[in-house]
Amino acid sequence: MAARSLEIGPAGIRAARTIEILRTERGLAQRELAARVTALGRPMSNTMLSRIERAQRRCDIDDLAAIAEALLVSPLVLLQDPKGV
Repeated sequence: MAARSLEIGPAGIRAARTIEILRTERGLAQRELAARVTALGRPMSNTMLSRIERAQRRCDIDDLAAIAEALLVSPLVLLQDPKGV
């Protein structure tokens, strides 16, 4: 079986940028947002969050849902164009 590509597509890039924008608009450090996500039951270090924001780590659907909940937005917001945020 061929190895699955780890390339991050356009939706992943948008989500990464939107997460960073919303986090900074809310005045949260990466460590604070990662702690919120962890408190919601999805363990995440600030390093993991940093890699997601820089599009160096794929954000799976469970990560996306937990990050959205921690930011108090719908997961759909994270998939939209960050210019509209």
